[in-house]
Amino acid sequence: MLRILLALFAGGLFGTGLMFSGMTDTAKVQGWLDIFGIWDPTLAFVMGGALLPMALAWRLTQGRRPAAGGSFPAPPHTELDRRLVLGSVLFGAGWGLAGLCPGPAMASLSYNGWQGMLFFAAMACGMLAAPRLSRHLDRAVANA
Repeated sequence: MLRILLALFAGGLFGTGLMFSGMTDTAKVQGWLDIFGIWDPTLAFVMGGALLPMALAWRLTQGRRPAAGGSFPAPPHTELDRRLVLGSVLFGAGWGLAGLCPGPAMASLSYNGWQGMLFFAAMACGMLAAPRLSRHLDRAVANA
C-alpha cells in the first residue's frame, strides 16, 4: 500500500511539475524545437532541472534498496544501437509534430479535448506495437 501511495504522490508531483513548467503547452514545446524560427529556450531549464537531480539519484541509489521494497532500475545502457536510434526518431517525430511526449500527453488528457485523446491513443498503439515490430526487425536483420 505504501508503494502505491508513493507512486501516486510521485506521479502527481511529476504532473504538477509538467503543468507549471509549461511542458503540457504544445506551442511552448514546439517553440523549443523551432531553432530557426522563434526559438523559446526556457524548456532547456526544465530539462536541466530534471536531468541534474536524476543523475544525482543514480549515484545515491547504487547498492541501496528502495524503502517501499523492490529494487531500483539498473542504469541505462550506454551503447548506441538500432533500437535507440529508431526509438529516438519516433519519439522526436511525435514530440515535434504534436508537441507532446508520453508524460505531458497523460497530463493533458483532462483538458486537451479529442485531439489529446487521439494523440494518446496513437501513442499507446505505438507503444504496444513496438515490441512486436522490434522482434520483426531483429529477425529481418538476422536473416539478412
